[in-house]
Amino acid sequence: MPYYETVFIARQDLGESQVKEITESYEKVIKDAGGKILKTENWGLRTLAYKINKNRRGHYILIESDTPAPAIHEMERQMRLSEDILRYMSIKLDAPTEGPSVILDKGNKDTDEKEAA
Repeated sequence: MPYYETVFIARQDLGESQVKEITESYEKVIKDAGGKILKTENWGLRTLAYKINKNRRGHYILIESDTPAPAIHEMERQMRLSEDILRYMSIKLDAPTEGPSVILDKGNKDTDEKEAA
């Protein structure tokens, strides 16, 4: 099965538990279609580049999965219908990524460079 990476932005006024419930519901769509969740990362509440539906900030979530395409289509359909999701994007990967994403690894990059010097 192909590998997919999906990033979505949830509204700023949602609590952490609500964001977790939303993420689990999308993971369930993938699992019900026979796919596997490889990685889930919560990037936290971040400032948006521009206002989207009167929101200046949003909860960023990454889901990396090994799943058939119809499961991704169904998940995106549900995201389109949800008022809690501001934006989403799914891309097909050639291979699964190793370790944490670049967003989460930013802090470690600085310390790695200092240790190498």
